[in-house]
Amino acid sequence: MATAKSLVTDEYKLFPSPRNVHRGVFEHQVFLPYPYMLIDMESYYLKGRYSLFAACRLVDNKMGQLVTLEDVADEVKFKSKFVPD
Repeated sequence: MATAKSLVTDEYKLFPSPRNVHRGVFEHQVFLPYPYMLIDMESYYLKGRYSLFAACRLVDNKMGQLVTLEDVADEVKFKSKFVPD
């Protein structure tokens, strides 16, 4: 069983997805309060780099997922196309 190391930022405790191509935490971030939803990042056809994390929001200990994106246009595109199950 693989173990992922967590990252802690000012706002989140993050656990990287093993499917991430890019391992960084990028400037533009979208918190999704759906911890068990499968998110296929490749299906969004984003132009810049991105990463996906299982996340715990530290302010309220809310579990979910955090999408981080390098490009603001990708953030807008992701928000417009994302539909929760």
